[in-house]
Amino acid sequence: MQTSDNNIQKAIIIALMSGALTIALFPSVVGAQTYGMPATTATTNFGTPIAPYVDDYTKVTKLVSAKQLREALVDADQYLESKPKDPQMRFIKGVILTEMGRSADAMSLFTTLTQDYPELPEPYNNLAVLYAADNQFVQARTALEMAIRTNPSYATAHENLGDVYVKLASQSYNKAIQLEPNKTTVQPKLALIRTMFPPAAKPATPATQP
Repeated sequence: MQTSDNNIQKAIIIALMSGALTIALFPSVVGAQTYGMPATTATTNFGTPIAPYVDDYTKVTKLVSAKQLREALVDADQYLESKPKDPQMRFIKGVILTEMGRSADAMSLFTTLTQDYPELPEPYNNLAVLYAADNQFVQARTALEMAIRTNPSYATAHENLGDVYVKLASQSYNKAIQLEPNKTTVQPKLALIRTMFPPAAKPATPATQP
């Protein structure tokens, strides 16, 4: 069942880490239960506008978008103290941990989400992004295949899987050159891959304060 929050319905995605691989920012489905409320503007009987309702997910997500990751993590943890099983906030926390460079913690969280909510494709996708960032492309492929099996219409996972196949092809081509340095058919293929995925610049050191 899709949530009523339009942001979550659209499954907003952000480019993050590992070249062209894309990480999902929100799960589009949260099992059989709806969490959260849409941000709306209501009016009283006298026509006086009421301030827009801002749910906890939107509040934390705005902090993430503003790169206020420490504050976002604190708010997410506070929310999860009373609702530890909430898949959306756990998912958002995984995104926060990923952006903070805490890959091992994020990987553990997304793995647990795939176990608790195997019907959600997005945790598999984000787990694959983390694997790919660590050059574990076989594991990334497996996670993306699970995401697609869960939701065959999940375009982001299909795109990421294509990118992972290219990375795996690059590894195989490099191995072929190591085994047969004079093999002329491999270099043009590697050159094409390098054109598609030029070496990324060294990322800047994350700020210690938002």
